[in-house]
Amino acid sequence: MPLGVADGVLGVPEVRRDAIHAWAAALHPGMTVALSTHINADGDGCGSEAALARLLAQRGIHCRIVNPTPWPAMFAFLLGDDVEDATARGAAALDDIDALVVLDINDVRRLGHLADRVRALRVPISVVDHHVAGDEPIGALAIADIAACATGELVYDIASTLDLEITPAVAQALYAAILTDTGSFRYANTSPRAHAIAAQLLHVGVDPEEMYRRIYAQVSMGRLQLLREALSTLQVEPETGLAWIAVQADALERFAVTSEDLDGIVEHPRSIVGTKLALFFRELPHGKVKVSFRSTGDVDVQQLARRYGGGGHAKASGALLTGTLAEVEQQVVADARAYVRAG
Repeated sequence: MPLGVADGVLGVPEVRRDAIHAWAAALHPGMTVALSTHINADGDGCGSEAALARLLAQRGIHCRIVNPTPWPAMFAFLLGDDVEDATARGAAALDDIDALVVLDINDVRRLGHLADRVRALRVPISVVDHHVAGDEPIGALAIADIAACATGELVYDIASTLDLEITPAVAQALYAAILTDTGSFRYANTSPRAHAIAAQLLHVGVDPEEMYRRIYAQVSMGRLQLLREALSTLQVEPETGLAWIAVQADALERFAVTSEDLDGIVEHPRSIVGTKLALFFRELPHGKVKVSFRSTGDVDVQQLARRYGGGGHAKASGALLTGTLAEVEQQVVADARAYVRAG
């Protein structure tokens, strides 16, 4: 049963409806469309892809998922026999497509090793995203709105606007997207509409307890050991409101965990009383360091992340820097200290 609502909190804003109709006009039955998202896909990226693949199938469009990094194990339950994950084929999976839809990012550089192949594509490329566009936006068509709590909200709007059926599998994927990107409905992006959409998804059959268990309550011993080591690096500056934590490049291998097990670690320094800005430094191979920025109050970390070519949201952003862990940590902490003081 389609869940579109003509008015009230679930009504799709006119600007979104217009963008959806323009976007849908470029996608025709019989097409093969690739769906992709950012490196180390999260719940919003995965949930949005899984939901959109099933929704477009209702219009006679075959979708294949082609991500720059493998599908996270913790979200494997969102896939099924009806969703093709061609990520293992790499850039070759983009060779015979008729269109590309990129979800949850609007900067081609966040497509990792797929970026050059995407730049060279001669097929229509579109974006469904709720972030501020990066320095190298992707595609000519976009369904984009930073007011959306998650990209999953925009995919819900696609279903509503195009009168597509939100099946139990679609509902589960959309719920995962919205649940994770709102921090279990705790972050500032948790709008009345986010709750209203979630209520509709529960009505379709989503089990909130089961979703919590699958996403948040299945922790390996390795993850706890990783957390223990990360917490041993915790540094706090009460006078500036800074707190930061770091993970070395070999930690994942030593504890037999994956990058998924790093999710939520930055929330530990952010949760400390008096913290205004929290940082998480993850050392990567080949002289790179990924920095996650999180804030409380009025600190806009997106502006800070953009200094390093990154981006995201006002209270949650990220960037990739070149250098050793010690060098990047020293530079970013100094910049963050000055940024908070300038306030």
